[in-house]
Amino acid sequence: MRWPNFLGQISARAVEIRDRLRGQASLFVVLAMVATPVVAGFVTNLRGASPPHDGLPGHAGHHQRGEDRLDASPVRMWAVYAGQRAGIPVRALEAYATAEARVGADDPGCRLHWSTLAGIGSVESHHGHIGGRLLRADGRPSIPIFGIALNGGPDIRAIRDTDGGRLDGDPVWDRAVGPMQFIPDTWAIAGTDGDGNGRKDPHDLDDAAMAAARYLCAAGGDLSTESGWRRAILSYNHSSAYLRDVRARASQYASASAFGPTSDSGGRGRT
Repeated sequence: MRWPNFLGQISARAVEIRDRLRGQASLFVVLAMVATPVVAGFVTNLRGASPPHDGLPGHAGHHQRGEDRLDASPVRMWAVYAGQRAGIPVRALEAYATAEARVGADDPGCRLHWSTLAGIGSVESHHGHIGGRLLRADGRPSIPIFGIALNGGPDIRAIRDTDGGRLDGDPVWDRAVGPMQFIPDTWAIAGTDGDGNGRKDPHDLDDAAMAAARYLCAAGGDLSTESGWRRAILSYNHSSAYLRDVRARASQYASASAFGPTSDSGGRGRT
């Protein structure tokens, strides 16, 4: 199927989402309306089947062959379009979209929307661009991202080293690691190989976005509900201010990226 024909199929649904968003401040309006999210929907329609469980083609280590092979260009074309409108780097949006599609196939009851991952990625690291960094083609920031030492200082939780400094470079205290800011002991449980290259690397946004998606689903259950979404985000960072920030950015991204004429948000997100 050619991309222009497919764009025509999904644009009507996306415009409907955008129109209903006008005047609505809550992210849950988006989540409740999108029973099959836009990203997972376009992947499914391209082949008439659920998204492949081993990730979308085009990432390092992907080994699909024959009839199962899916051209990655629609994913990137959507990411270019939506990323420009929402103000999200294309490479980051590809990682969030891939995670949504895979979780949608593995755990359809979760109803995770990519904008939730983007909201977290924005708050945690500006999508891997914090401090002037760039997100490389392999999904890793140009300079590794480490949080502050969790040494029990003012308003800081004390977590002594759990990984011998292997992930965070600190043999005394743990530090959050990578563009989605996983603590090493959490990564030991939730770490995922999101791009099929045989490694679970929290510095790799493909892996980190997939791990975050699965972590959120496990914590929140159905993320299209207010209670489920709140529970998931607060399990990631138990802070009401964090919850507000992620909600605001995720809602803005979902609205700004809808297909069709520019939305009331001005068609641009902020990171």
